[in-house]
Amino acid sequence: MTRIKNQFNLEGKIAIITGSSKGIGKAIAHGLAENGATVVISSRDQSACDTVVSEFQADGLKAIGIACHIGKEEQRANLVSQTITKLGGVDILVNNAAINPVFGPIEDADEAIFDKIMDVNVKAPWMLSNKVMLSMKERGGGSIINLASVEALTPGMGLGLYSTSKAALLMLTKNQAKEWGKYGIRANTLCPGLIKTKFSAALWQNEKVLQKIEKTLPSGRMGMPEEMEGIVCLLASDAGAYMTGGVYTADGGYMIAG
Repeated sequence: MTRIKNQFNLEGKIAIITGSSKGIGKAIAHGLAENGATVVISSRDQSACDTVVSEFQADGLKAIGIACHIGKEEQRANLVSQTITKLGGVDILVNNAAINPVFGPIEDADEAIFDKIMDVNVKAPWMLSNKVMLSMKERGGGSIINLASVEALTPGMGLGLYSTSKAALLMLTKNQAKEWGKYGIRANTLCPGLIKTKFSAALWQNEKVLQKIEKTLPSGRMGMPEEMEGIVCLLASDAGAYMTGGVYTADGGYMIAG
């Protein structure tokens, strides 16, 4: 009677979630921890990580905090090596951290901004995945979940470089799935729509923009970070064992909105 419940069980699994001191990353980390995983909370600020770890531990969840600026190679290497040293390996990697430092026409963006966006949103997930792949391979498999965006699937306005970086992440994920499947490693992409986080505040704090967006959505509202937990738990666990190379939206119907 509990067969499907057991498939979602992540006891004994180690999960790194980048950008997990707030927003979608924190919600995902909480969901994975509730299902039994030991989670590594990671963001640029160690004290922010420690605060979340304390919260999780107060709820009886297993968590440690390791600061990492994912745009810096030595910090990426430290995140993975520290996780392996302290916890024994990596089974799940959620590449959630991302940046979008510019809003406006693509022709107005500075070349340095382009490089920064690609470094953090594409190169960092590629490099981090490469580092955890060795541990996953040793452990007989694993799950990589890359957080993209509906902006990767259809162009919005003013987010051209961000959209381009997230579209590149889709193809990176598909190549990871294709090349690493033989090691038991699965890779999937989640594309959230408009979620109420600090990252998207420029959109939802503008009442006119928000009303315009919500009017077109079948759901009639923006999403909450906690609404990303379920699909990530599916993709991370044995319940999603046959899911790899996929692109999944959680967008309130944004992609079908007229």
